[in-house]
Parts: sequence; structure tokens; C-alpha cells
Amino acid sequence: MANLSSASHAAQDSELWQSLKNAIAASSGYQSWRAEQLKAITTTISDEQLVRLYLRDTLETLAY
Repeated sequence: MANLSSASHAAQDSELWQSLKNAIAASSGYQSWRAEQLKAITTTISDEQLVRLYLRDTLETLAY
């Protein structure tokens, strides 16, 4: 039963992360930030990696 419960939580976490990622990707702040990043980045980077970088940059800014 514990495995089913933890699998259920993992699925909920995954759905929550996907929803959060989509909301962030649709925001104007992210879109502006993404455009600047893509100018500076010369390698291929996934949308997931970009969202994670955006969150890291945003949280670092808020920490100041």
C-alpha cells in the first residue's frame, strides 16, 4: 500500500511541476528572460532546463 501511495504522490508532484512549468513558460517575465538567454547561449538547451535556470535566477535575485 505504501508504494501505491508514494507512486500517487510522485504522479501528483509530476503533474504539479508540469503545470508550474507551463505557467512560468507562458509568463511575460519568463519570455523576456528567455529571449535574452537564447541570444547568449550557443548550445541547444531544453525548455525544462530554461525554466530551471529562470527559477534559479529569479530566486537568487529575490534572495538579495
